[in-house]
Amino acid sequence: MLEKLRTPWKRIINPIARLLVWMGVSADAVTVAGALGTVVVGLAAGFTGWMLPGAVALTVLVIFDSLDGSVAALTTGGTKFGAFLDSTLDRIADWAVLAGVIVYFLREILARGSAGEPYYAAWIGAGCALFAVMTSFVTSYARARAESVGFEAKNGVATRADRLAIILVGMALTGATGDPVWLMAFMVALAALGAVTVWQRIHEVHRQMLAAGDGR
Repeated sequence: MLEKLRTPWKRIINPIARLLVWMGVSADAVTVAGALGTVVVGLAAGFTGWMLPGAVALTVLVIFDSLDGSVAALTTGGTKFGAFLDSTLDRIADWAVLAGVIVYFLREILARGSAGEPYYAAWIGAGCALFAVMTSFVTSYARARAESVGFEAKNGVATRADRLAIILVGMALTGATGDPVWLMAFMVALAALGAVTVWQRIHEVHRQMLAAGDGR
């Protein structure tokens, strides 16, 4: 859903991209820096429990996620390796953000457990976040695999931008209120929407294959 905002956003960040080009920064360097920053902040937020600062920092990094593409458009025009690198590092960044969420819930489980009070919300949140890791990777794999056999699988209720928005809002609300139930609720929603997206992509590719006389 949020992917529709990509084109107007690129126009807004174009001056920043021009500045980076003037400074001699390559698109690949922007890609690596953005992914590294996301990994560090995502994991740090989980281990420290600083959900609100982590959400703010990650939001800034996510907002400028398309900056590498703008730099590439102004220099090389974009290369196949650049696209490959971007997609590959995006998967690592996605894992790091959800891993940070899981670590946060595990901290809550240990803290509550040592006090003799089982905290089911944290268990549910951790389980849903772990499930969301799977749906996130399968969603991306489904698209790549479909394209490798000549079909498209770009549809779905929750694209990468949507998934990240859900995670960040949940983190921010939990950080602002100090209540992990908010993040748990958003992880439940993320897991459900991720499962729906995987099904939508499988269904769409199957439909295309049937239309092409390739389905079974």
